Amino acid sequence: MRIRIADELLMFLPASRRAPTRRVVYDGTSTLGHLVESLGVPLPEAGPMTVRGERVASSFRPAAGDEVCVRPVPRPQPVPLEPGQVAPRFLLDVHLGTLARRMRLLGLDTAYHNDMDDPALVVQANEERRVLLTQDRGLLRRRALWFGAYVRGSRPDDQLRDLLDRFAPVLLPWTRCTACNGELVQVDKREIERELQAGTRRSYDVYGQCADCGQVYWRGAHGDHLEEIVRDATRIVEAVRPAGTGPAPLPVSD
Repeated sequence: MRIRIADELLMFLPASRRAPTRRVVYDGTSTLGHLVESLGVPLPEAGPMTVRGERVASSFRPAAGDEVCVRPVPRPQPVPLEPGQVAPRFLLDVHLGTLARRMRLLGLDTAYHNDMDDPALVVQANEERRVLLTQDRGLLRRRALWFGAYVRGSRPDDQLRDLLDRFAPVLLPWTRCTACNGELVQVDKREIERELQAGTRRSYDVYGQCADCGQVYWRGAHGDHLEEIVRDATRIVEAVRPAGTGPAPLPVSD
């Protein structure tokens, strides 16, 4: 049988075997999903599959002479939401710490641990219905994982752009703590001034604070750079679909 892999998915194939059309020796019992993964494409990255032009599921068992076409996941990709949710929840593996902080800056519910192993990541993703983001192809092949996605790009800017293009989530900038993912609340300067250095107290009057870890935020020296990240992210999402409106922004963290 012959399997045609869309150009967007060729990156998952070994460099020496990245021809878009592959001949596969079929054993007569394997599912289409198994055959696709045996070529190197994780199933969470495989979108619509067709056999003889008809859409089929990954559990389909093709015939020896079939022509199979595998396309990438359509973008933006919908994610099942719990009642009351306005955007997906995410969980990032240990190698995506900078991306996690940028996602929290944009108000995305983003869990991250720098010491969690693969089995624990799958458990948390499933229990909390979080999309597991990773660049570990083996992690995406775990059958128990309810929803995962491969993050493209080696630079945080490219990784964030890929994430926003893929899911086009509702953005609520300045509403989450970039350190722990807790929600930010406005706080009176008098309540936290003893925690501030003298120069900060003199220079700034508007503050926010994490309701979980107590981290204090204000519009500091890095404000312009963070504003640029938010503006770029908003443009990306709006290019995919109209962005949602969120609460009034809290001050930028120093």
